[in-house]
Amino acid sequence: MRVPSKYKWCVIIPTYNNHRTLADVISGVLKYTDAVIVVNDGSTDDTAEILAQFPSLTIITHPRNRGKGTALRNGFEKARQMGFEFVITIDSDGQHFPEDIPVFIERLNASDGNILLIGERNMAQEGIPRKSSFGNKFSNFWFWFETGVTLGDTQSGFRLYPLTRMPKRYFTPKFEFEIESIVRAAWKGVKVENVPVKVYYEQQNRVSHFRPFRDFTRISILNTVLVLITLLYIKPRDFLRSLKKKDIRQFLKEEVLESNDTPRTKAFSMALGVFWGIVPLWGFQTVGVLGSAYALRLNKLIAFAFSNVSLPPFIPLIIFGSLKTGSWLVASQGMPEGPLSFEVVQQHLFQYLVGSSVLAVLLAAITGVGGYLILTCISRTKTALNA
Repeated sequence: MRVPSKYKWCVIIPTYNNHRTLADVISGVLKYTDAVIVVNDGSTDDTAEILAQFPSLTIITHPRNRGKGTALRNGFEKARQMGFEFVITIDSDGQHFPEDIPVFIERLNASDGNILLIGERNMAQEGIPRKSSFGNKFSNFWFWFETGVTLGDTQSGFRLYPLTRMPKRYFTPKFEFEIESIVRAAWKGVKVENVPVKVYYEQQNRVSHFRPFRDFTRISILNTVLVLITLLYIKPRDFLRSLKKKDIRQFLKEEVLESNDTPRTKAFSMALGVFWGIVPLWGFQTVGVLGSAYALRLNKLIAFAFSNVSLPPFIPLIIFGSLKTGSWLVASQGMPEGPLSFEVVQQHLFQYLVGSSVLAVLLAAITGVGGYLILTCISRTKTALNA
């Protein structure tokens, strides 16, 4: 049964030593499309003989095993060369049902094409290994942290990728590629969604090449890197983009006044932002403000916005205020004379560090209290007007 679509799509099957299930998977896929690319990733079993039974396949052969990520990347490149816009990837170990392919195409047809779909398995069903369920929850959490998108399944290999919107270069060659690819796609503005699929965990014929310790370590390292990129670049980038789309008045109205957070939460978020904007931890302020806002369950956007008190036009004022405050607290040093410069800060470094730390706390407290009073007053006024 062919599945009609306004887009050109094919199926990629990466395989490594799955001779027991490979033929059934290929036969199932061929019921829905003749456009099938199989990447034989250095198999040492009967895979080559099985593939020879299907002359319509496009076959890529790796002389040695190079990892699932490399197999998929090479499959992507081949699909691009053949003019396909989308690819569906399906594992060759028999856990996926090819009859779910129409689910992906129907959702694709209903979209604008800017979409990446991941098959969502029922991880609570009988037969699912506990380690797989835990690993999926672990992956879901970090994907949410890195992209802000909540999914029920981020580890399924049954997926639909938008080739024209995917990054051209990747850094991971093995299982962790599937995490890198969806995170970076989301960073590029691709919608990442789940679609429901069936899953079959029959252990007798199923061969898994996932190495729990080694591959989990690689995935953990990748997530560490992705989190750092998220905090240092993606979050600030997205915030600046949102500011470009709206002026300061509109930002204050939409993100501060009309936010669903309580006045207390908003005020604490403002105070936290001001604190991190002034405290002398240059280079770590973005990580600090977003990380602490997340840990304290505050409004990350408000906190990050108020941390920008340290924008270049305000830096001279902050340095002056820090040195002045420090001169009152460090008895051995007074306020330096003459114009402020990097050399002056170096000569009065201890005074600056003490002063800026105290100034950060004081201005954060003033901002928090003032913000709370103003927001509470506005909230009460709105309530009275609506009564």
